[in-house]
Formats: sequence, structure tokens, C-alpha cells
Amino acid sequence: MAGSTTKTVHDIFQSMEYGPTTSSTATAQAWLDHHSRSLGLFIDGKFVRPADRQTRSLADANGGSVCSTVCAAENDISQCASSAVGGFKAWSGLSCYQRAKVLLRWVSVLGQHGQCVSEVCELCQAPCSPASLVRLAQYYGGWAQLRDTLIADWTPLGVVAVVVSDDCSLYSLMHKVLPALAMGNSVVVVPGLSTAPPALLLAQLFMEAGLPTGALNVLTGSDVSLGAKVAQHPSISCVTYSGNKQDGGMLCKATAGMGVPVSLSPSVGATCPFIIFESADIDSAVDGAIETAFKKKKEVQWVLCVQESVLDAVVSRLRLRMAGMKCVALASDGDRAQVDAAVQEAQQQGATLVQPCTAPPSGAQYPPTVLCGAAPSSACVFTPPPGPLLPLMSFRSNTEAVALGNHSPHGQAASIWTEDLTLALETAKSLSVGSVWVNSHSVSDPCLPVSGHKDSGTCTDGGQEGLYQFLRPSSSSSSPPLPRSSSASLDYAKFGTAASPAIIPDGSDPASAPKSYQQFVGGKTCKSESGCSVAVRPPGGDGVLAYCPDGGRKDVRNAVEAAAKVQPGWMKKSPSARAQSLYSLAKGLEAKRRDMAASINAQTGLSLEEADKEVELSVARLSDWAACCDKVHGGAPPVPQSGSALSLPEALGVVGLVLPDDRPLLSMVTLLGVTVAMGNAVIMVPSQKYPLPALAFIQVLQSSDLPAGLVNIVTGSRDQLTGALANHSVIKAIWYWGSAEGCQYLQYTCAGPLKTLWLHCQKEGKDGGTDWTRPRPALLEEMWRNAVQWKSVWIPTA
Repeated sequence: MAGSTTKTVHDIFQSMEYGPTTSSTATAQAWLDHHSRSLGLFIDGKFVRPADRQTRSLADANGGSVCSTVCAAENDISQCASSAVGGFKAWSGLSCYQRAKVLLRWVSVLGQHGQCVSEVCELCQAPCSPASLVRLAQYYGGWAQLRDTLIADWTPLGVVAVVVSDDCSLYSLMHKVLPALAMGNSVVVVPGLSTAPPALLLAQLFMEAGLPTGALNVLTGSDVSLGAKVAQHPSISCVTYSGNKQDGGMLCKATAGMGVPVSLSPSVGATCPFIIFESADIDSAVDGAIETAFKKKKEVQWVLCVQESVLDAVVSRLRLRMAGMKCVALASDGDRAQVDAAVQEAQQQGATLVQPCTAPPSGAQYPPTVLCGAAPSSACVFTPPPGPLLPLMSFRSNTEAVALGNHSPHGQAASIWTEDLTLALETAKSLSVGSVWVNSHSVSDPCLPVSGHKDSGTCTDGGQEGLYQFLRPSSSSSSPPLPRSSSASLDYAKFGTAASPAIIPDGSDPASAPKSYQQFVGGKTCKSESGCSVAVRPPGGDGVLAYCPDGGRKDVRNAVEAAAKVQPGWMKKSPSARAQSLYSLAKGLEAKRRDMAASINAQTGLSLEEADKEVELSVARLSDWAACCDKVHGGAPPVPQSGSALSLPEALGVVGLVLPDDRPLLSMVTLLGVTVAMGNAVIMVPSQKYPLPALAFIQVLQSSDLPAGLVNIVTGSRDQLTGALANHSVIKAIWYWGSAEGCQYLQYTCAGPLKTLWLHCQKEGKDGGTDWTRPRPALLEEMWRNAVQWKSVWIPTA
């Protein structure tokens, strides 16, 4: 054709220019125009626009107005919660097949309106392909069909609030909504600003698919405080959050003491290592680093770690690939100020810049920048600002690479580049992150379970394992949910600081004086650091049965140091080796059966026959957990992408156990057995009312072959020791049986440093309903799932 400017394939490969795009947003614009570009709330199956409400405007990439959303008020929250309760009754009342049919019908509806969904996401700068949503719906539609078959004895929670921050993706939002619906819950969605329009559109499509009215509601607002207000409503059964850590911490503190569990998946702003070994395909690795580090909108920040032997080759290829790249738009001028400050600090610490162009003097733009030779302590490495920055550090050995990779307080993901599969798997197992991508990055699929390690979350998303955050055991022997109530007026700074009662000797004959026990720290019996003791009263309450150490913060610190030192080695032991140690512990307990029964009898007042029965059950329970050691494993679920993927259960680390009053020996060995069997180390705080069985158990521990420091027992004031556990940064999880005030304190305090909590409110010396003598399968499974975290490893092929 005359005048044709069509380029040949050779010309295209010489220039490597992007081809012209024909993107159109006409369908999305028509949907927005239908709503007068002012989107209301989605309550009871329809759009609602109450009068006299504030609105929030959303701009597109060019600064133009897309639409406005309504800011929900208290009346709207109440109306929404009432609708969700009715929706839960209707939705949970359907059969598994009927719920699955609705979710799969939504896939068809999404296919018909996929163009509109894609365009709305593009306008709102919330990129999410309809194909990824289809995969989510198909996967969880299958689980909706199989729930009662493969997850028996579990029941839905009720009304689930799904809260995300403004900077969270639509995919992360729907990865919470769809499994919650699949398990039979109704859902109240509180989206961020950019995800609000597509979330409202998807809710409308759910109604077309036949979802019962009220089963899915959407509330929009001005900030994350709306999520806290929704969570505080008494009709809400649980809250799950995705987004930045700061907003997640605010949500935890705002709901502390209200009896609503909050699970966090902070996915925005985490720092992730991108590790290039000398055995990598350097060109592919550099292309991957540039692709993921300099995206306009990214949920995580990357730190490039390069082996010294290929450092020069990597830097030269970075310069070549970055040549001609343009400035990246930032969200605001404030982000520009943070980027400028981080770059200036890195340069002062010796870093050199690799940039394709000079940064403009002002404005919300900045060129892609590599900070070569960044110091590990630099703010740009530890907490990078939002922007196109890629800190680069070098390492010499594989061990040093793992140390750099674990340097971040976050544990979300890592990308490893090497052609040596053995090296890749060893590094993947050593990194404390939830997802590891080998020779790839940013791959995900709902079939793989992923847990947030360190400060990257307290729950598991994906796979069958991720469904349990939306379920609870239905058997009567399991722990009931926390009672809903209003937050108590609690001085968090003074919690647990009340002085213990002083012990005054009465001058009686030392031969007839009550026995004084010692605690167990680092494999040795010892007195408390304070040197003080507290009196243990007999069942009647008169007199003194014995004295036990009054432990405090220093004792907890010593115990955590001992546990943290031994736990990595214990975790690396083979499951069969851990099983043999637990079998040995059970045998040692059986050898001390008479002494342990006498201790239970003296402490609790149970008859010797009942006490002996408790010891017998305790021996059997330890043997149960020993048998589970080499029976629990991950797998290789089928993934739609080429290659293979692994799901691996891992130990949490150091776990604090604040033990219940009921069945003091049986409950202790049940919780001790599961945590140790899964590779954790523990610090146990025995029942303040009945500590003697735990102290008598020390003799069994001393004769066992468990490593010194793996199990530690610290006695004293429950509140004081709970405060010490909550404020120690090394402890990953706390299982607590105690007062409502203690539950509230932990929910408030453990938002930073982030800890996984399993809370049980005791009343009048009882733990609220757990039947320790009848271990129903759902109860034991709940314990096991609280004792592990999951890691996914992606291994692609050509």
C-alpha cells in the first residue's frame, strides 16, 4: 500500500519499541455515566445513596476525575450489618452444590462483562485481569462444592468483614472475599479508594449470578477508620485485612477487647530480596529485576542482592537495560520528598546512582534509580520509600545471601535466580518468607497456601489451609469464639505491673515448711531473677501448699534467648527424630505417673483416681503428637502455569503459651506436644492458680532428650508474664488462656511487633468450654494449624 509505514520484523527487533495500543474505556465510561459518576454504597443487593453524606473523588492517571464514592456513616453500617446477617442465613442455608453453582455462574457473568471490569480497573489504576478473577472463582467454587466432604466438622463464622487499604490491589481483595463466600459466610467489603469502583461493579455482577441478597455488601469511606467502625459492630464475626502494616496496626488497636478476631495480611510496602547468584542466567535475572522493581504501581519494594563474582556484569547490564527509560510518576509530591531524602542519605553512606536520565528539579516524578553499594542499615534498604528505587547490595557466600535476604523485618516474598536447583531449594528453605520464586517473580495461584512471616501477616491465604480463617470447629469439645463485648478501660502501660504479695516466713520448723519449687529455663532449674516467690494455695484456699518462683521480664528474656538459640536446630531435625524425642518424653511421664497424679491431687483436689486418669490421658496425648510428626507434610499442588510448585509447612519459631486452669497437666502437654512436634520452641507460663503439675513436670523434661532450652517454664503473675511475652520481638505467636483484659491487652500490643494470637477467655477458672479429655479431630487440627506457617516455592520450566 502506498504510504505505508509498516515496519518489518527485523526493524521491530532492531528498535525493540512498543507497538501502538488501541485501548478504549468506552464500556467503563458508559457504566459510570449510568451511575451519574457518583457511586453509592452496595447494601441489600442494590446501590444505595443516602442523603447528606460526604463524598470522595477518584482521579485517573492523568489527573482527571473518574467518579466519586460515598463515605458511609453509622446508620449505613447498621443497615449493612443487618442485611449481612440476613444474607448469612440465606447463603449458609443453601447446600454446598447450590453455593458452588452461584460462584461458577459468576464466572460466566464475569466473562460477559470482563471488558467493563478491565476498563474500570484501568481507569482507577487498580490493575487486575478478569482472567485472574476467573481463576479465583473457579478454584473456590470447587471448594464450595467440597466443603462438607473434605472439611467436615467445621462451620462458617457468620458475617466476615474484608478490609483493605487504599494501596491494596483488587486481586488481594477478592482473594479474601471469594474463599469467605465459598465457606458459607456473608461478607461486608470495605475497599480502598482505587478498588472501590471495581468492587462495587463485581458486587453488582454477583447479584446477576444469583447470590442471595445481603450475602455481599460494599461500604466505601474516607479512610481505614471505616473498617474499624465496621469491625466494632456486634454482628461482625471476624475481620480480615490486607494492605499496609500501619493501617493494619490501627485496625487491631481499634478493635482490641471487642471479642472480634482480626487477621492481617499486610501486602503493601514490604521489602523483598531479589537474589542473583553467580550461577544465574544474568540476562534473564536483570530483565526480571527491572520489570518488577520499576513498575508504576507495585505492592512491595525490592532489594537487589548480587554475588560479588558477577556484580560488574549485573551492573553493566542494568545500565544497558535502563538506557532510554523515562521518569516514573509518583503518587504525590510527598512521595517525591521521601525519595529525594532516601537517595541523598544513600549517597552520603557511599552508594552510587545508576539512572537513565536526570531527576527533574520538582514534581511527582522520578527516574528509575539503582543505588549501587547501598549499606544494609540504610533506610532505602530497610524501609524503602514508594518509588522507582532499587537498592543493590553484594554478597560472597550462600550463607551471606540468606542473611541479607532475612535482614528485612518483613517476610512476604523473595526471588532467587540460579540454574543450580540444589542451591535454589536450600536457599528457599532458609529464607523466612511466605513465597519464594525461583528464576521468576510475582507469580501467584490460589491453590498454594502462603503465610505472612515475621511482620508480613498473621494468617494463611490460599489453598485448603487458607480456608480455615473463615471457619471454626463445630464440635462441642472445641474452643468457643471470644465473647463479644465493649473494650474495657485499660491502662496498657501499667498492665501486669501490680506487685505480687510478699512472702513472710512464719518461723515454723523448716522440716515441715512447704516445698519451694524452681522454674525451668535453658534446660536448668533456677530461681527467678527477682529472687522472690509466691504462695501456692491448696484447693480449700487456707494455708500454703508450696512456693513457686515469681518470674518477670528478665526471666522471660532469658527463656527466649535460650529458645531462640536452640529452635533452628530443632526445626531442622527430621520429623522421625522429633517423634522419637516425644515418645521418650511420654515414656518419662509414664514413669513419673504416681508422682504426677499426687501433684494433681494436691493442687486441684481431684481424687487420686481422676488424677491418675489425667496422667494417662497426658501420656496418650504426647504419643498422639509424636505419631503426627512424620505424618504432616506439604505437597505439590497442580498449578495452571508451567513448572512445579511446593507448599511447605514450617515452624513458627518461638511460641509463648499462657496455659489454662482447667486440666493443668493434660492441657499443658497437649499444647506443648503440638508446638514442639511442629518444630517450635516454647516458653510456658503455667496456670497461676494451679502451677504445681507443670513444675513437677520439670523432672520429666530433665530426663528427656529434648535439647536444653527447647521447653522453658516460667511461673508467676499471669498478667506480668503475658506483658513480657507480648513485648518481646523474637516471639512469633502467643496462645493465651486468661482474662478478658489479658485478651484485650494482647490484641492491642501485638499489633507491633506483629504476633499471631490464639486467644481464649477464662471465667471462674475455666477456659470457656474446651474439653481437653475428648480430643475431637477438629480440635486437634485447629491446634496443629495454629502451630505452623506455610511457604510456597515456585519452580518454573520452559
